[in-house]
Amino acid sequence: MKRYPSALFTIPMAAVFAFALDASAADQTLATHPANAKSSNFFTKPNWLTDLSLGVKESYDDNLLFVADKQPGLNAKSSWITTVSPKVGFNFAPLIGDQKVLQTLTLVYSPDFALYHDDSQESFNAHRIANSVKVHAGDFSFSGDNAFLFNDGSSQGPIYSASQTVAADENDKNRSAYATAVARERRKQIQDRTALVFQYDIGKFFIRPTASLLYYDLMTDWHHAVGPQYVGYQNYADRADVNGGADLGYKITPDVAVTLGYRYGHQYQQAYTPAIDASFHSSSDYQRILLGVEGTPLKWLNVKVLGGPDFRTYNDTAPLNDLNYNTYYGEALLTATVSKDQTVSFTYKQWQWVSSTGKLPYFDSTYILNYHLNATKHWGFDLTGKYLESDYTSGSKTILSGTSYLRDDIQYTVGGGVSYSFNKHLSANVAYAYDLGRNNEDAAAVASTAAYRQFDHQLVSLGVQYKF
Repeated sequence: MKRYPSALFTIPMAAVFAFALDASAADQTLATHPANAKSSNFFTKPNWLTDLSLGVKESYDDNLLFVADKQPGLNAKSSWITTVSPKVGFNFAPLIGDQKVLQTLTLVYSPDFALYHDDSQESFNAHRIANSVKVHAGDFSFSGDNAFLFNDGSSQGPIYSASQTVAADENDKNRSAYATAVARERRKQIQDRTALVFQYDIGKFFIRPTASLLYYDLMTDWHHAVGPQYVGYQNYADRADVNGGADLGYKITPDVAVTLGYRYGHQYQQAYTPAIDASFHSSSDYQRILLGVEGTPLKWLNVKVLGGPDFRTYNDTAPLNDLNYNTYYGEALLTATVSKDQTVSFTYKQWQWVSSTGKLPYFDSTYILNYHLNATKHWGFDLTGKYLESDYTSGSKTILSGTSYLRDDIQYTVGGGVSYSFNKHLSANVAYAYDLGRNNEDAAAVASTAAYRQFDHQLVSLGVQYKF
């Protein structure tokens, strides 16, 4: 069944900008006529209401499915997209009274209602709920964070084929891993991310028990991808990662600590039924030993780095050369405050994960560099560079005779944005991103399909936001 967001979401952008100019003029009127300010201030947020805003964005996407746009094959689909994004947030801690133990108790609802004007199957309503609690009492502290998503999108996966009868069009099935990912995020699903951290300080030492959950319930229908009317159909499998452990830390200075940690965890990958595809899956148990550094070694630099070996034991049906496989886990976040108006941040993560398309695990690498500048009181600028890699070749093997599932896909992204604040309530933003998908696997098995794993993609957007 196709889903269409409410007609409310077709608000013309011209009307939004007319509202923006009227709101800006109203603020100037209050500035020149202070006597009117009190009577015009119809709403004042209480201190427990942290967020109340409405955003409207118009975007153009020139390659919705990240395909190669190569003939014979599937042409790139494009669409204008209208997205309406209200947001409401609460912090209930101030309601408890004059106390400092419960520092934060938040609830934030921030949905996105996206209407794809030229391809209704890609439209979705994303309902996001975030919770956070922070407690501090003497030497004890606790933080818990949860991010829940229910995406009300299409229950049918994308089809990567221009024809159900021409065999040559099946080349589009050999698409990039990032093609399957971008379409997946618009489909019907539930995602849940939870992190729990306890900490007890003992002088310069501290012990920090921790647990985390990453869960995907992908609700799209399954179809035999080579059957009638479903050549090139993309099935999606559920997956999850849960782990727990502890860190032992030592503060080498008041602002910098080193840590030694241990994690025990499990990754789950759903197996397809034999009628859909070969029922292989790569669920595993793992143990990690992690060394870390965290804190502010310089006044302008905040650092959190964590990494170490990852020891895996896979299930008996996993398509791997070695079911007891050793790999690596690493993550980092560095933020440099170059000046009061400039910040540079770097995010990094590498880990072994299971594919949402089923069967194989892969080594997932992410590198993101961001630069932000507040040029004036009103103008802001952002630049972003991103490198992603999904490497399925490490330890994997041919599953079926004559068929290799090995691949190594890369995505490069460059982008930027310009924002303008009319006043403390109203702002506008223009953004642009250019993605390049490239094949990084040199094996002869992919020589005939490598070109279909490459894509170019552009996304441009113009949006306004009003904060109450």
